[in-house]
Amino acid sequence: MMSDDLVEPVDTALRGQGEGLADQAARAVVAYREGDRAPMAALVQVMTPLLWHTVRAQGAGTEQAQDIVQNVWLALVREIDTIRDPRATLQWTLVTAKRAAWRAVRRSREEAARTDSDEAATTWLTAPADELPDARALRDERDRVLWDHVRALPERCRRLLGLVAMVDRPDYTVVSQALGMPVGSIGPTRGRCLAKLRVSLSSDPSWSMS
Repeated sequence: MMSDDLVEPVDTALRGQGEGLADQAARAVVAYREGDRAPMAALVQVMTPLLWHTVRAQGAGTEQAQDIVQNVWLALVREIDTIRDPRATLQWTLVTAKRAAWRAVRRSREEAARTDSDEAATTWLTAPADELPDARALRDERDRVLWDHVRALPERCRRLLGLVAMVDRPDYTVVSQALGMPVGSIGPTRGRCLAKLRVSLSSDPSWSMS
């Protein structure tokens, strides 16, 4: 496991090496192609802190950074026979790591946004805003119970119900494009998802009492 407090000293040393590191990477690629794995192992040991620092600088978390750095080395070995100029290996690994970190961070943010959107989708069951405090508390509890059961549904059902469950005349063309689902299957799928939700709620005493 890589620790952030180990990165700076190693990174400082690497900056002092200048072109030497690029040359070392090139030699490691050539040697690996010829069957000598030792230079590549040495390169991994020297360059991993630099890749770690590069990935973390893009905002990747600790576990994300570990996976990304490992995948960069795996990709290098997988593509090693296609590298035309071994001297470009250093730049290739750094760019690959940075782009992978960008994608990972973007996916994490999009997943967080989708979660917030899914939670907001329960607002189609809310009561008027001017209701009494006790009625609002009861509504909030029902929404909490409902969301617990919606969360347990398959992702396909969660997304579909969030779009059309309580709409009298949903635009199935828009829904089809949003979910990648044939228009003809939206209605039947919606019915099955609602049936699953009803069965789940009916078995929950807290829903029956709320």
